[in-house]
Amino acid sequence: MKTFALSQNTGAGTPDVAGFFDPNTFSVQYVVSDPVSRKCAIIDPVHDFDETSGATATHHADELLAYVQAQGLEVQWILDTHPHADHFSAAQYLKEKTGAPTAIGEKVVEVQELWKGLYHWPDFPAEGSQWDRLFAEGDTFRIGELEARVMFSPGHTLASITYVIGDAAFVHDTLFQPDFGSARADFPGGDAHQLWNSIQSILALPDETRLFTGHDYMPDGREPEWESTVREQRETNKHLVDVSEDDYVAMRNERDSELPMPKLILHSLQVNIQGGRLPEPEANGKRYLKIPLDALEGASRE
Repeated sequence: MKTFALSQNTGAGTPDVAGFFDPNTFSVQYVVSDPVSRKCAIIDPVHDFDETSGATATHHADELLAYVQAQGLEVQWILDTHPHADHFSAAQYLKEKTGAPTAIGEKVVEVQELWKGLYHWPDFPAEGSQWDRLFAEGDTFRIGELEARVMFSPGHTLASITYVIGDAAFVHDTLFQPDFGSARADFPGGDAHQLWNSIQSILALPDETRLFTGHDYMPDGREPEWESTVREQRETNKHLVDVSEDDYVAMRNERDSELPMPKLILHSLQVNIQGGRLPEPEANGKRYLKIPLDALEGASRE
């Protein structure tokens, strides 16, 4: 199975994009680098977790660090596109290893407020202080000599953002590959109308913009893929071609009502709303997750 691919820069001001696929969570992690300065950002890194044994590991995050070292890169940012519901974020681990600042969208505070209620954490600081930078719509930053900007892309979650770095856009779970369609919008705080509008904003980018997705579920057993272009998405995405907003919302809501919740949603959100920090050890030196029962209204079983 293909678990790595390098999308090379297309000229001045554009990044090299290394994609790393995790078959366990169907997630894609990225190292986005400036070929001139050799500075880079890591996007949506995975901290390994096995829900049957409770074991944690850093194999995937260490693979990113090994690539960074082998390529002679310097990590300038550790970025998450949203609080993930299907894997733990390795942002905090990578910050400890590299010293690079962490960042996420500013609306994460609304996700924190929502989930602190579900976890019954009345004293939890839902203020975003768990990250070094909270990005708003239109914010800009640099990765070496590369210009990067932030698009607010709600719908899948309240806090989802897209990073546009040169000619590459990291669209997280808003769009998937054209043969799979688009993301669900039924998580707490999700909204199909907002998701439609976010997709339209992404599809308004230049036609040749490279789009990098957060997951691939390999329909019909094909090899995993995670790169497309705005033109390809607009012309061939199975959820978008010749579809109105009302039709899309009806399709999305019906489809989502039949989907089981991700198996790690209750495990992962309590880590990810803390910036990827695992729970603190208790008096016996062990860490514990807190799983609320019957907390997700309307959730279906597999």
